Amino acid sequence: MKLVKIEMNGTPCWAAERDGRYLALQGTLDGWLSGGGLPEVTPEEVRGPQLAPIDSQEVWASGVTYRRSREARKVESRGADVYDRVYDAQRPELFFKATASRTAAPGTPVGIRRDSRWNVPEPELALILNARGEIVAFTIGNDMSSRDIEGENPLYLPQAKVYDRCLALGPHLVTTDEVPDVTRLTIRMSIERAGQDVFTGETSTGQLNRSIEELASYLWRSQRFAHGAVLLTGTGIVPPEAFTLAAGDVVGIEIEHIGVLQNPVMEV
Repeated sequence: MKLVKIEMNGTPCWAAERDGRYLALQGTLDGWLSGGGLPEVTPEEVRGPQLAPIDSQEVWASGVTYRRSREARKVESRGADVYDRVYDAQRPELFFKATASRTAAPGTPVGIRRDSRWNVPEPELALILNARGEIVAFTIGNDMSSRDIEGENPLYLPQAKVYDRCLALGPHLVTTDEVPDVTRLTIRMSIERAGQDVFTGETSTGQLNRSIEELASYLWRSQRFAHGAVLLTGTGIVPPEAFTLAAGDVVGIEIEHIGVLQNPVMEV
């Protein structure tokens, strides 16, 4: 099932996507992930702008889970050895990323920091986890990052990663039964500027150096999420050192069997 969150007449509602139509669901993501089961689909059709497909969930992220990400972090950082160590360590890097209020919906702007000179998008497979820590659905995440801030000092990671519009999610949630092999999904990203592609890249979830189940299990250690959580799994696509995003750019991310997430860029 594909689930979308829509604003209809000023009210958020959840719907199932069926043959290009959106049919209202009797329930919410909070209810489903807390243990209430998948909401029932009703015959009522809903229309309106899409919202980010989360309710009260926290969004967390995984770092340095692809070799390309490790290489990029070593280039930007004064303490490069820390990234080598975490790539090979038993414990993965996990960090808090965003709340719903900081998350951009499909088609709405993602942000680049005013006090940063080197900003990039990071396309990632996002896991939707229920209150028991089980992976029940997937979506696409755009983890916006200020590379110069993180590179100056690893302790600046929260400032490089967490700010207004620091994340986009969407376009919908896809339940696990509709994704045949999550270990072999192609991920593509393009960045358009003034109508022209200025960057394109491609990777595969087959390049992850940890399983998604392992990442999820570490997030649930010594903490609980009553309404579930969202976990980004890291990026294998990083633009070259000379590249930085600019206001007006458009970032497009496609993940096989999940969909396409597109967002313009603005300064925040």
